[in-house]
Amino acid sequence: MSCFCCSRWPYADSDSKIGRVRLTDLPSVQLDTNRTGQGVVLVKNSTRICGSGSALANTPIQQNKAYFEAKLQSAGVWGLGLANRNCNLQSSLQGADQNSWVLRQDGKIYHKNEERGKLSEQLPQEGDVLGFTYDHVDLKIFLNGKPTNLSFSGIKGTVYPLVYVDDGAIIDMIFSRFVHEPPDGYEEIMIEKSLL
Repeated sequence: MSCFCCSRWPYADSDSKIGRVRLTDLPSVQLDTNRTGQGVVLVKNSTRICGSGSALANTPIQQNKAYFEAKLQSAGVWGLGLANRNCNLQSSLQGADQNSWVLRQDGKIYHKNEERGKLSEQLPQEGDVLGFTYDHVDLKIFLNGKPTNLSFSGIKGTVYPLVYVDDGAIIDMIFSRFVHEPPDGYEEIMIEKSLL
């Protein structure tokens, strides 16, 4: 029987960079430059979207309870929600098929091009922050930190945060350091360890 008591990794001296990862080098959740429509422009470390078309986040929602936000910087045509990888990213109108669940600028939520609800509050305006919780059953929508009457139920499969813009809309996606505190039990989207 052998004992492995005290040993040192041969490359673990103070000058070696092997086996070390700087926290700034860890990937972060942002909009995916490889999963955007052709007319989309991503800036601010791929967190701000403008132009025309759609974009997915760079990681799916894997954990049980996830939260993300979006700040409306400039009005126009826009939509926010969730989608699977089969959605048409060239489109600046999501929620039109079975691949996306979105809140549009008119305050209505859509899936399969069917209106599934309408905000009872005033419509989101420039400067407002929309929050989204997802627990693999329900997608719930918040406006400036307060719950709205809108939600989707029964979303199945692997989904990603989705945003689309057109007609001058500019949106900042917020995946960490939130403007509003997430509801109890919800946290920022985590990148699955196997993806690192």
